Amino acid sequence: MKQTRAKHKVLIANRGEIATRIIRACQQLGLDFVCVTTKEDAASGHCRLAEELGGEQALYRINSYYDPNEMFSVADASGATAIHPGYGFYAEDHRFARRASERSRPLIFIGPSWAVIRDLGDKINTKRLARSLNIPTIPGSDRPLYDEIEAEGIAEALFAFQVDQGQHKPVVLVKASAGGGGMGIEEVNDPDKFRSTFRRVRNYAKRQFRDEGVLVEQRIFDFNHLEVQIVAERSGTNIVHFGTRNCSVQSIGRQKRIEVAPGFTPQFVTYSFDAASVLEAVIDHSLAMAREVRYDNVGTWEWIVTPNGQPFLLEVNTRIQVENGVSAIVSRLPDTKHVNLIAEQIRLGLGDTLGYTQEDIVFDGVGIEYRIIAEEPHNKFAPWVGRIERFSWKEEPWTQVFTHVPTDRPYDIPTEYDPNLALGIVWGETLHQARERGQAFLDNLVLEGQNSRNEPLQSNIAYLRQKTEMLLMF
Repeated sequence: MKQTRAKHKVLIANRGEIATRIIRACQQLGLDFVCVTTKEDAASGHCRLAEELGGEQALYRINSYYDPNEMFSVADASGATAIHPGYGFYAEDHRFARRASERSRPLIFIGPSWAVIRDLGDKINTKRLARSLNIPTIPGSDRPLYDEIEAEGIAEALFAFQVDQGQHKPVVLVKASAGGGGMGIEEVNDPDKFRSTFRRVRNYAKRQFRDEGVLVEQRIFDFNHLEVQIVAERSGTNIVHFGTRNCSVQSIGRQKRIEVAPGFTPQFVTYSFDAASVLEAVIDHSLAMAREVRYDNVGTWEWIVTPNGQPFLLEVNTRIQVENGVSAIVSRLPDTKHVNLIAEQIRLGLGDTLGYTQEDIVFDGVGIEYRIIAEEPHNKFAPWVGRIERFSWKEEPWTQVFTHVPTDRPYDIPTEYDPNLALGIVWGETLHQARERGQAFLDNLVLEGQNSRNEPLQSNIAYLRQKTEMLLMF
């Protein structure tokens, strides 16, 4: 599948773990690259890797990852022809993508076209599009609400509907329509508190997203969070999927902590519904919607599934996601030992053809991805800040670890960025074997350090170990 007809240099507009993976993918494809770093990130592993593989000229110092002008200046100075946003930062910023592609010295934005990012990044537009295709969505508003009286009327109807359905403690969600990743969402279980919550979320949305539109939706209890991995050519006509993931283990802020592929395993677990049919339905719906909008790179369709097996489309993420590796580890392509979805994203973003069909993609085994984070799960997942003094794991043929944390010297966690340290991905022939290997990986993981008060490093390893045994059970 390695085509990349023209020679390109890719500017990696990100940091940390994802930057290291994009560097490796560029190397795999024979592409030149250039990275950026801030002074706070000088000790990050992505800086060392960039210089090791690309020389000193492959790393530029900038003041902020959030300044697009600095990014474009680096692109011009380095002669970059394409820009990869990774995830976060500019990954779903359609204005940035449009500016990159339409500036006097255009850059190829490695992601969907800016119009697709704009259209699917709008939760309201996504919901309307889904409903026009008879794709199930969560009951609630299908346009931004700005008037609290109108919003309160919708909330009252949802409260009444849940009571009629036998829900004794109905709850509605108040969500920033321009938000994402669990940001700007509050629950309301008392109709008398709805207006104050609506005002709070509206003000938050205005500050954070410059759009005070709010959605009001029914709260679905005890759901599983599933995802469908979509991959497409630039033409928007050749679209395939790389299976499903289950991302139901999350922090209280709805931030994912463990991802499993596939989304359900009816061959290993008994469900109260036809799990195989649910997986087929969310894949078919996701593909139908991708074809309708002529989706043209990688993306993820996110779903929630109720305890009785009813799926609802949640949103579309128009980017490569943190958990792409767990989908890759259970996927097989002809004459390809390991699928690399970041490499696929890059070469397709640069205009290569897919080179395979859906029938060529074979799924094998079960994968588990752990997000290793310096945090305190028992304290509302509060981030821990300090110095990592030892970090190591046992190498196994069924394990992949992606990290920007050095393993040969101490590392001070920058307070300016999130405390994610590494991703550990394990594979097993069966769910049972994958769980056993996951526990073994966590048991052999060494992560030690202390903060400025000489208190020991806090992490989520024990939490991940606790959650492993029940994965994919519903």
